[in-house]
Amino acid sequence: MTEQQRSLLPFYMGWGSYQRRLVAALAPLTVEQLALRTTPRHWTIGMYTTHIVANRAWWFHARMGEGGDALTPYDLWALDVCEADVDPGHTAAELVVGLEQTWQLIEGTLARLIPADLARTVPPLDEAGRERHAKLVAPALQPYAKMWLDGARRDGVVRPAMSFQTIIWDILEHDIHHGSEIATTLGVHGLPALASDD
Repeated sequence: MTEQQRSLLPFYMGWGSYQRRLVAALAPLTVEQLALRTTPRHWTIGMYTTHIVANRAWWFHARMGEGGDALTPYDLWALDVCEADVDPGHTAAELVVGLEQTWQLIEGTLARLIPADLARTVPPLDEAGRERHAKLVAPALQPYAKMWLDGARRDGVVRPAMSFQTIIWDILEHDIHHGSEIATTLGVHGLPALASDD
């Protein structure tokens, strides 16, 4: 197999292990445990997890165009978390399904892509693109979608095109960052954190 034909998946094998540990730590949690925070100023375990799921879906599905329509509900799943600091109150089962479906999306994409694909770019999201995405949001999240659109208009920031390499690295880094916040919150409250793969 030449370098140009090699899948990206072997280079990210540790990410799958991290995913399994994250799911194992979250699956048994009650609604009350998902609502735990390290301090009143920090997000809950459920909010961090919702944000991880949404960020994966946003970049891999909505922006890179990977996966099918079943992922669309996750694209902006964390609007209420990010725009209004509201905990959407997903159950552990819902969060685990979101993590597993978005992981299948990532794993399938990494298995299909080859090193040359890392240079491909995703164009900036313009206002028409944001409006198109906002219309797909569930009715309960529409007020937060409006806040998102209004904030983007107010800020007027147009982000540059991003390479697949940058997006993949950013999502991996994002998973680890917020996963560590979940692990810290679990530990602070005496709950089992992310187990190692020893």
